[in-house]
Order: sequence, then C-alpha cells, then structure tokens
Amino acid sequence: MQSSNYRIDGRRLWDTLMAMATIGATPKGGVNRVTLTEVDRRGRAQFTQWCEQAGLTLRSDSMGNMFARRPGRDNSRPPVLFGSHLDSQPTGGKFDGALGVIAGLEVMRTLDDLGIITEAPLELINWTDEEGARFGRAMMGSAVWAGVHPETAIKSLRDSDGITVAEALAAIGAEGAEPATHTPADAYFELHIEQGPILEREAKTIGIVTGAQAQVWFDATLTGQDSHAGTTPPDARRDALTGAAEIILLVERIMRAQGDAGRGTVGRLTVHPNSPNVVPGEIRFGCEFRHPDDAVIASIVDDFPQQATDLATARGLALRITPVFRVAATPFDADCIDLVRQACARLGYPAREMVSGAGHDAVHVANIIPTAMIFTPCKDGLSHNEAESITPHEAEAGTQVLLDVVLARANRRV
Repeated sequence: MQSSNYRIDGRRLWDTLMAMATIGATPKGGVNRVTLTEVDRRGRAQFTQWCEQAGLTLRSDSMGNMFARRPGRDNSRPPVLFGSHLDSQPTGGKFDGALGVIAGLEVMRTLDDLGIITEAPLELINWTDEEGARFGRAMMGSAVWAGVHPETAIKSLRDSDGITVAEALAAIGAEGAEPATHTPADAYFELHIEQGPILEREAKTIGIVTGAQAQVWFDATLTGQDSHAGTTPPDARRDALTGAAEIILLVERIMRAQGDAGRGTVGRLTVHPNSPNVVPGEIRFGCEFRHPDDAVIASIVDDFPQQATDLATARGLALRITPVFRVAATPFDADCIDLVRQACARLGYPAREMVSGAGHDAVHVANIIPTAMIFTPCKDGLSHNEAESITPHEAEAGTQVLLDVVLARANRRV
C-alpha cells in the first residue's frame, strides 16, 4: 500500500484549525487556552464532539489526557499513537500544539473518507498541560503517563492562586476513570510547528526531528529586606531585585558562553511587595537552560546554583534555588525517523533533519515507545506569541506526512 497515494482534505484541516482558534481567541489574533481553565474545558468539549462525529471511541485518564481510538483490523496489536496538546500560553498562537491534534483528527477523517481500515488500531491523543504556563511544570500529562513524575506529586502542584492540579482537573470535569499510566503501544508520532526559524530560512517544507535537547528548570527565591525607598541609604539596602538582576545577567552569560547552541532564560519574576516606593525584599523567579549535550546541562546543574548564591551573598541576600524539572537529551527512534524521511521523499517535500530546541510530549513518550516528530515551518520562527503564523500549505504538508507515516507503521508486517 503506497500511503502517499491518499490525500488529506487541506481545506477541512484549515477550517478545523480556525474553528479551534476561536476558543480562547485573543484580540491580537492568538489564543489564551491555558490548561484546566474554563476555556480549556471548551476546547476539550469541541474536540470531543469532533471525535464522536468521526466515530472515534474517546476516553480520558486521571490526568485528563484524552485518547480517541479508531479500531484496526487486528485489535490485539498495540495501537499507533499520534497527537499533541490543545492548551496554550496566556498569549499563545493558534498552531502550537493544536496543529498536531487537529492534524491527527484529519488523519482519522481521511481514513474514513477512503474506507481504509488499518491493520493496527490508531489512537489520537490530546495531552494535558504541555505548556507548563499555569503550574510551572511543562509536559505534565505525558510525564505522569510515561512514569517520569509521580501523579500525586504533580496533582499537588499549585498555580499562582493556590489552586492545585487536582482541584483544577475536578473543576472542569477533565479527570477520567482510568489510571494515567502507559499501556502497550507500537509507536508515537507528533506533528508540531518548528517554533524556530531554520526551516523557513532554508526553504524546507518539513523538519525530520531526530531528537530533543536536554533542559533543566530552576525555581528560586531571593530574600533581602523591604525598606523605605526614600530613607534607606545605599549601604543599608538589601535589595532583592538588584540581586536578581545580577543573577539574570549570569544566566545570560552562561547561555552566551555556549555559543549558538546555548539557551538560558528567566521568563517569570515576582516582586514583593511590588510597590514603587519600597525597596523589594523578596524576588521569586524561574529560570531554565537548554543544550543538545547532556554534559553541558550537567555542568550547569553543578555550577549555576553556587555561582548565583555567591552573587546573592555578596549583596547580603539569601538565595534558595532548586532544580525542579530536568530532561535528558532524547534521541528518537531510528525506524520511526526513517518513516518520516521516506514519506518526505515519496511526497516530494524538501526536508532537513534537525534536533528540537523545544520540549514536547514526544520527549517523555520516547522513554516508553518508539517515537518521532515532524516539524512544519512557522513565520519568522515566532511562537509563544499571538502573531505565530503558518500557511495552509504548510499545515497540509505536515499532515500529509503524518498520514503517510501512520499508515506505514500501522500496516507494517509484524
């Protein structure tokens, strides 16, 4: 069976993407569909309706991960999985995550249109809280499913309002009956926008993703002393914010020392008491580092906390810093990668192999089952931004590759 003979409906794909983008739409053209909120509930409800209309059997696990199953000719075979996530950043784009889920739905619809029954069953997944924007832990649902983090620990995490993950799941009715643990599966494929500029710069239609880089996240609290901005002289100040500024610049220096492959970011900062005429007494911040080489991240884990502590101590500040999230560099499965490579060749799409700079649910899934990813370009490499944009042609090409690899894997001889 030459799967590239079968074509998805590009117009239907795009219309469905745009329909999902109305849920949580922002004035600047993006989406705000933060995990386990009312707007996330609406996105899940719309996904459920589409899956039911496609005749898929839908179930959810105790982390709210959603699985839409299409039976195969031999349902004793482990299923081929594919999907992504529907949650977004507070000022996110239309395509980050949603493309992979809606493309998976289009694969199911296309198979129905063509009357094709695959040998192995298929399952489309919407993972809970890939973004980590609300509870500070990215790829949360897939991490529990893959056994990377204990469910009890994840469910006890709190957002800035003190709401736990468990409470948020219950509030929108997302928690399912079955345990959030992996079951036998044949492979997993995830289509995603690149979230970087490489494919667009090189005029490539598809990124063949060979793995993902290592990363580590830290949570930090820097404590000084609140004092009057007008009456506290320089020598008497224990200004937590200026101390944080030095540590933030340290993060940048560490990043730049690694050259073009280095990544280091402080993206969240909470100032207390956050008053214009009070010297800040406490700063809470999160920072992260990423690199393709595990050894580089290991060195940062060893050195950065002490370097930051030295800067704090020199200013009379106390620093509590903890690594809260760490992912090793993850190679994807050679056979699954080769299916993506073959699909691009059959379909005539210009492609290049690349390592993902972002974390994805596929990183956790790859610890359990054979996994690969497919990237499409995005305009100017912009993502986690309301201006995030791809073209209908790019969405269609990525989905066509997804259909090709899913069919090839599900119909392989075993």
